[in-house]
Amino acid sequence: MNLEQRIEDMRDEIIKSTQEIIRKKSVKDSPKNVMPFGEDIHNCFTHTLNLCGEFGFKTKNIDNYGGHAEFGHGEEVVGVLVHLDVVPEGDNWTYPPYGGEIHDDKIYGRGAIDDKGPAIAALYAMKAIRDSGVKLSKKIRIIFGLDEESGWEGLNYYLKHEKAPNVAFTPDADFPAIHGEKGILIFDLVKDFKNKSNDEGVRVLSITGGNRPNMVPDYCEAHLVCDTQLKKKLDEYIKKNNVKLNITEMKDRVIIKSYGVSAHGSLPENGENAVSQMILFLNTLNLSKGDISDFIRLYSNKIGMQYYGQSIGCGFRDMPSGNLIFNVGVLNLTEDNVKLGINIRYPVTFKDEDVLDGIKNELVDTGLNIVIKVHKKPIYLPKNHELIQKLMEVYRRFTGDDSEPITIGGGTYARSMDNAVAFGPLFPGQPDVAHQKDEHIGIEDLVKITKIYAYALYELAK
Repeated sequence: MNLEQRIEDMRDEIIKSTQEIIRKKSVKDSPKNVMPFGEDIHNCFTHTLNLCGEFGFKTKNIDNYGGHAEFGHGEEVVGVLVHLDVVPEGDNWTYPPYGGEIHDDKIYGRGAIDDKGPAIAALYAMKAIRDSGVKLSKKIRIIFGLDEESGWEGLNYYLKHEKAPNVAFTPDADFPAIHGEKGILIFDLVKDFKNKSNDEGVRVLSITGGNRPNMVPDYCEAHLVCDTQLKKKLDEYIKKNNVKLNITEMKDRVIIKSYGVSAHGSLPENGENAVSQMILFLNTLNLSKGDISDFIRLYSNKIGMQYYGQSIGCGFRDMPSGNLIFNVGVLNLTEDNVKLGINIRYPVTFKDEDVLDGIKNELVDTGLNIVIKVHKKPIYLPKNHELIQKLMEVYRRFTGDDSEPITIGGGTYARSMDNAVAFGPLFPGQPDVAHQKDEHIGIEDLVKITKIYAYALYELAK
């Protein structure tokens, strides 16, 4: 059995298939006919199932909420959990976000590393095993999720209609094997404004920024009314704080734009939060007194540019998984109300009640209410678990890296079932470009992870 050579023989096919799937824009949209996540995601899904069929795999579509492809025999199933949806592309790309272009031996495009490139790697890993003719005692199944970035409705529907694999991994995080994932809380802070601005200060008409709670927002825009010139004050603030803000003065209002750097919501330190930059600047102005100025002051004092929730009552930390992560992803503020979308990743030894109680204590008498959108409990497997041991053995064989299994703040499909963990595709020391502009995957890395996944699946299914 020479899976490595078989994968090398398919190198050009792997690259081509990755480019093709990146070109299928698959951002979640409104339901359309029998397409629960919109037409774009549906087209990407059917394209992928057709490819699986061409490979000779048995495919199954679960009412367009998700599906799988499999081969082999046996009662037990080894699963690979991937997702075909992507977050919105954002702005300022060097190369087209849905072009799948190759530059400097990298394939560029939204989803290249999260999670379309790894999905293609897993699919060709399965093909290499099937083509080798090696005998297996279990089935191997690749499961395609369609809304991993926005609620998991598809995978939840799939698991109500199909039995979960006995053991599985998802190529949607980092190497080496991940034996723990922090809990995830997504919620809105909301308030209706009753005490409207009522003096001669700067009046805020609106502030909008961000796309998703699990993304660091790279753009924010505020509309203001004021009698004084703000440009000089803005220029001084930019010089002092090294942030990217600009101003447009119109007849009836002033528009301020804040530019940040997008990053995954589990790693906000890798980005620059355009919403937080905006709020901190506005807090330096002589704002008209009222609920809006109170909110801006509260945000500045309790959130600011912090990543770990330390000023808003949830700065928790534990030994297995480190700090709680706090990300502001979306802000929509008008003169009537505010909705602030927040994504939290809390340590594996804590509970959601710990986090929420801490925040509520800091929001007493502010009028802000918490509206829970998503909660996913942490997962944690011991390092000596059989699944972890087998994945680590394959990883070390290909990399020579003797690192220990890790825990992460990201939330993957691994937490959807028992005996599942995240495994790759990002190697230690590599920059995490998921959810960022110019997302890409290196061609050599793409081929290498295909080999790792092929041997991992073989070890689990032999």
